[in-house]
Amino acid sequence: MISCYDVAKYFLSLNDEEVGELISNLKLQKLVYYAQGFHLAIEGEPLFGEAIHAWAHGPVIPDLYHAYKEFGGGPIPSPDGFDPARIGEDTRALLDEVYSVFGQFSAWKLRNMTHEEPPWLEAYGEGKSGVISKKTMEEYFTTLVKDDEQN
Repeated sequence: MISCYDVAKYFLSLNDEEVGELISNLKLQKLVYYAQGFHLAIEGEPLFGEAIHAWAHGPVIPDLYHAYKEFGGGPIPSPDGFDPARIGEDTRALLDEVYSVFGQFSAWKLRNMTHEEPPWLEAYGEGKSGVISKKTMEEYFTTLVKDDEQN
């Protein structure tokens, strides 16, 4: 199993500074969340082991957030020395698909999208655990995969 850091570095390696497609911490958190969700739905198992928490601005992996918080709301540079081949070919294909679909949206749009989805809604708020359930993610993202297959 890879880590959330591997997934994050993979997405950051897709940054194209020449066309202005840079990823902020907020956007990175949402891309990693969507990668986990679709992996759960398609493979029936987590992509990475770290827990995703429901924060005010959507799903966040706290340690990953802290690893990049120095960049504030600005762009995070592409990682030096990251070898995408450390991630299996099938997983890279899934991450490329997630990036293709969700990478086009702004960080704020992704934040707003997650606020309408059951995994975040069921975990966020007073009296709730604050941790997004992998089971809830798998159930929700499975419905998205099935809807896509029917269209």
